[in-house]
Amino acid sequence: MARFPRCWLAIAIFCAVCIGSFAQSQQDAANRRRIVQRTAPSYPILARTLALTGSVRLEAVVSPDGNVKTVEVKGGHPVLAQAAASAVSKWKWEPASRESREPVEVKFAPE
Repeated sequence: MARFPRCWLAIAIFCAVCIGSFAQSQQDAANRRRIVQRTAPSYPILARTLALTGSVRLEAVVSPDGNVKTVEVKGGHPVLAQAAASAVSKWKWEPASRESREPVEVKFAPE
């Protein structure tokens, strides 16, 4: 009988964590800045030769005026990463009151 309350306590904690994570992700999505100008990445010759496809995850630090300060690669094929980072560094976001960190995913496919 003592296990029954512990089980419910564990379920309640799990639900609270899940709901908190969901609320945070919804808030993060609402706080993301809109991209106003994109530069398409160049598909690297080596990637084309090897028929590499996929996506690169990045994080751009964007200044209040919308210009990219830095770009950090978070994941993806190394052959594609430099082209993605170079393109994103030229993007422009809408102005905001403060600097922000914007998650970005750049997809590559042969033309």
